[in-house]
Amino acid sequence: MKSQDILLLLKLVSLYKLEQHELQLGLEGGALLVTAQEYWSGGSWQGWELSDEDPDIAPTVQAKDRYSVRNLEAMTGISKSEISASLKRSFNAGLASLDRKVKFPRANNRALKEFIVHGLKYVFPAGPGKIMRGIPTSLAAPVMAGKLMSAGDVINVWPDPTGNQKGQSIQPLFKSVPKAVKQDPELYKLLALVDAIRLGNARETQLAVKLLDDELQL
Repeated sequence: MKSQDILLLLKLVSLYKLEQHELQLGLEGGALLVTAQEYWSGGSWQGWELSDEDPDIAPTVQAKDRYSVRNLEAMTGISKSEISASLKRSFNAGLASLDRKVKFPRANNRALKEFIVHGLKYVFPAGPGKIMRGIPTSLAAPVMAGKLMSAGDVINVWPDPTGNQKGQSIQPLFKSVPKAVKQDPELYKLLALVDAIRLGNARETQLAVKLLDDELQL
């Protein structure tokens, strides 16, 4: 497994949740633009300075096209050749399978959770680096904000020149993570929880695992 495999699997989780949301609204296969307010109310979820060049926050293409190698590349920053290789690795490892009905790749959420919780911090460890400007992650991300951190605690960030916070830098799971989360608030939540687990602190991990169960619908 490579780190981009986890990024791609989490993107598959996010896309499937979008499909479910569309079905609930009677927009099956439609071009629904999910608004940030549906994920976090009462404030902005973006941990970066906004500009007119920011991408849409959810795919507006038809459902059948969201899973194309070309679109997955655009949404994750993983190259087309590596998308194909990554899916093959995940299929072989039992972390993903092909939905026989619609022919879309699907993450095996239960197996993915087990790997994230029990293996990720050993295979792709994370540790705080120098103070930098970046995008809040782990406890500082909106999905965990206010749950464990105290005033004055140093936050963790993914280094990014557009980030609106300063904190101890955390190497992203994959180099394109800052780009990918700007297009998908659901993916941002998942990756921030993964970082809390990668950092390996007991209290943070316990909370992150509970929230991850909710996000993976386990």
